[in-house]
Amino acid sequence: MPGWFIETNNIKLHVVTDGPGDGTPVILLHGFPEFHYGWRKQIPVLAQAGFRVIAPDQRGYNLSDKPRRVSAYRVETLAWDILGLFDHFGIRKARLVGHDWGAVAAWDIALHYPDRLEKLAILNAPHPDVMTRFILEHPEQRKKSWYVFFFQIPLLPEWILRKDNYRDLVRTIVGSGRKSTFSRQDIEEYKKAWSQPGALTAMLNWYRAIVRASFKSVFRFKREPARRVKIPVLILWGKNDAALSHELVQSSLELCDHGSAVLYEKATHWVHLDEADDVNKKLIGFLQ
Repeated sequence: MPGWFIETNNIKLHVVTDGPGDGTPVILLHGFPEFHYGWRKQIPVLAQAGFRVIAPDQRGYNLSDKPRRVSAYRVETLAWDILGLFDHFGIRKARLVGHDWGAVAAWDIALHYPDRLEKLAILNAPHPDVMTRFILEHPEQRKKSWYVFFFQIPLLPEWILRKDNYRDLVRTIVGSGRKSTFSRQDIEEYKKAWSQPGALTAMLNWYRAIVRASFKSVFRFKREPARRVKIPVLILWGKNDAALSHELVQSSLELCDHGSAVLYEKATHWVHLDEADDVNKKLIGFLQ
């Protein structure tokens, strides 16, 4: 897959593409702690189906730029990065797929720039207003999200995640998936990305920025109705997600004018890897 650097929103993103140049464009947004490689089971299949696949390393990850300030990782800024990719590739209205943090950015685009999207596919990430309410009202979810608060500590999380050749970070992702979710080769690819100068801090800054903005979200939640998504939405969800309850799915669907969902009983947070064949079929059917 060819890759190059594209200027957007005053930074450079490393982007890989595949598929016919005149194919319908589909943008894939990875989450933590992956990079474009996280879509390794989707990119060639979507390209074979005739899509023009565009998969960036999001800001802070792998070979993309890594601004130092936490404020550079606000959700609205992450969304602007992707809107800039739309413009670079001449995409007026996009078909967007997001997993984990990539889905957070994708939801934000759907809420604030619905005129730039045709369809939205979400993997294991709830509507942001649903997440805010769920954390406030469910102590069990706050327990599951403990790591988000740990990541707010300066420097210590980076040291812990980096030590012993990323031992704890590897254990975290491997332990949250099936035995077959990540191969040894996959882990080595991730380690190369994590080893890029400044990458760990930049990756954690996504969490730090969202917590700093959380007071604004709570205030809006208390005084305004939850925001609706008007474009077609497909939610694919692995029910054995160690960090997020599948109860978030129905509440998210209720805020979508044209939403549908598929829940995978035996899949984990890494549903696109655990159930790649069926996920790919569902994505192709929805995106075409």
